Amino acid sequence: MASAQWPDMLDWPFFEDRHRKLAVDLQAWCDAHDSLLTHQEPLQTGPHGRANVDEHCRHLVRKLGEDGWLRYGVGGAAYGGHGDTIDTRAVCLLRETLARHSGLADFALAMQGLGSGAISLAGTDEQKRRYLPRVASGHAIAAFALSEPDAGSDVAALSLAAREDGDAYVLDGEKTWISNGGIADFYVVFARTGEAPGARGISAFVVDADTPGFTIAERIDVIAPHPLARLRFDGARVPKAQRLGAAGEGFKLAMRTLDIFRTSVAAASLGFARHALAQGLHRAASRRMFGQTLGDFQLTQAKLAEMALTIDSAALLVYRAAWMRDQGKRVTREAAMAKWHASEGAQRVIDAAVQLWGGQGVCSGTPVETLYREIRALRIYEGATEVQQLIIGRDLLKEHAELGETASGQGARQ
Repeated sequence: MASAQWPDMLDWPFFEDRHRKLAVDLQAWCDAHDSLLTHQEPLQTGPHGRANVDEHCRHLVRKLGEDGWLRYGVGGAAYGGHGDTIDTRAVCLLRETLARHSGLADFALAMQGLGSGAISLAGTDEQKRRYLPRVASGHAIAAFALSEPDAGSDVAALSLAAREDGDAYVLDGEKTWISNGGIADFYVVFARTGEAPGARGISAFVVDADTPGFTIAERIDVIAPHPLARLRFDGARVPKAQRLGAAGEGFKLAMRTLDIFRTSVAAASLGFARHALAQGLHRAASRRMFGQTLGDFQLTQAKLAEMALTIDSAALLVYRAAWMRDQGKRVTREAAMAKWHASEGAQRVIDAAVQLWGGQGVCSGTPVETLYREIRALRIYEGATEVQQLIIGRDLLKEHAELGETASGQGARQ
């Protein structure tokens, strides 16, 4: 079921017919809602520009929920999800498609899944009934609060404290770089409860936005505008019933959540790269110089070939990781490879598109300039490229040790 937007990728064996239908249906939806998706937010910082971004993001969440797309990021049909488990391939197809049209729409969908993912994975029936249907319908905005001023890539170093006090935990400390910060209705917050040192002493909580002692300390403006904030907890009292999973299991839950959605970050990168290639091809075919088109130059053809190769190799890594997770396999290494290659590759593809557009490529608001701003953060959030490299290297060494020296020696001789 290929189309102009999906050349032959949908015929790959990674996909089932339901995924092919989903991709085509979402593309039709995007075409029908072009004015909503291509709405350009102002680049100015400060309260006025930020308020416009917030408002548009809320509108996108509501529309994506009303039309059924947010259901794919929620686990459990009984709680508004599309199925009993989160279909990683579906989420990746959604993000790739939306990213080709609108970075903010992709963000809106992704954060609903990431922000509620821990509830889908480890929530009680009561927690799921309270939050997930509203997330799936777009009537509640979710946020994932993991990073801190001194604990970004090194999650085990987080210091936000959660102290037991009767039937509640009292939270003190800060979180930062929190997407949807300032507009979310609830936050999944990871805090140190102290059962053991490092990663083994962290627990997860659902904190409602109106919890006394919880405030938005600062709104953060970035080059690709979206809601972002620093959070402060000053004696915020959270009922024990709001804890997700067992005490001390928060780090594992955070990693399980990221394993689902890290692959989808790679898919969003892929969507941005595909849009950039389309822009590059348009420019190469239409721009005349020295009596021919830009595309007639061999240097241009070589650059376009590199862009296409980068995109196709990234797509194979993305949908391999998504397929493996949907088969119930561990995908820590494969997801890291997909995110590393797709986000770094998309940066190169988009930079090449800007170069093809020349001076117009750096004019504010042009498609390739917007893509240039959109892609940069994806190489950092949900684990920077350097972290993905460490994950892959450590996993390879662990596998080597488990196989044993005899097996590895035989492999080296073959």
